[in-house]
Amino acid sequence: MPAVAPAAIRYRAAHFLNSVNSLAQLPPDTGREVAFAGRSNAGKSSALNVLTGQRQLARVSKTPGRTQLLNFFQVEPERYLVDLPGYGYAQVPDAIRRHWRLLLERYLRERLALRGLMLLMDIRHPLTPLDRQLLDGCAHRQLPAHILLTKADKLGRGAAQTALQQVQKALKRDYPLTSAQLFSAPTALGVDEAHARLDEWLGY
Repeated sequence: MPAVAPAAIRYRAAHFLNSVNSLAQLPPDTGREVAFAGRSNAGKSSALNVLTGQRQLARVSKTPGRTQLLNFFQVEPERYLVDLPGYGYAQVPDAIRRHWRLLLERYLRERLALRGLMLLMDIRHPLTPLDRQLLDGCAHRQLPAHILLTKADKLGRGAAQTALQQVQKALKRDYPLTSAQLFSAPTALGVDEAHARLDEWLGY
């Protein structure tokens, strides 16, 4: 049997801590956090489940946009994964949408424990205006970001590599603090690479 990577074991310990709907509800601003963001149909919940080796850590819904709070998952004390509300799709009233936007903006801008952002994009539709808006905020704060180009299994190997190279070229030009990789939840493509980035940001 192949050896199991230490990171794969480490993230299996992740468990739900709490859900947050306002800055006042946030846990103490200490330790290290990595946030996961992306459009509502980018496969964020599936990615979180694969990276933690748990089928139902993050709720996977057939209806995009079901994550409506900041959900904190504790890997161990002082180390957290944070599932942010998906954007661009959820059928919610404008007032709630504005609340989400302001909450996310302030969290990403002010949270000292936040060490990096995992930004998930469907490889067939990368770098949308909303994605770029989020990357603009990261660049302004000099917060490193790492893009998971999800659903890479939907393309052939050559097409997926071409898409990755095009994204990397755009990042080099516009967002030099941001990196990118191929990722697929169903095939576990890119899991080790994503674990390495999480380890870096969480201080392992």
